[in-house]
Amino acid sequence: MSTIEPWLREILRCPVCHRELVDGTGPGGAPELHCTGTCAGEGQRRAYRVDDGIPVLLAEEARTFAA
Repeated sequence: MSTIEPWLREILRCPVCHRELVDGTGPGGAPELHCTGTCAGEGQRRAYRVDDGIPVLLAEEARTFAA
């Protein structure tokens, strides 16, 4: 699903809580990286979009979703 290089995938972490990021899909079907921690509030997680294979790990641009 993700076009991120495997070696880079291994070291990426959520910039807010430093938990692991896993591959996911956004509401429109685009690839995202989903935080495995609840760093966006109780029961909420952050999703980071991937633009042309480059993860956008900016907390202010992350989408939140229910865990």
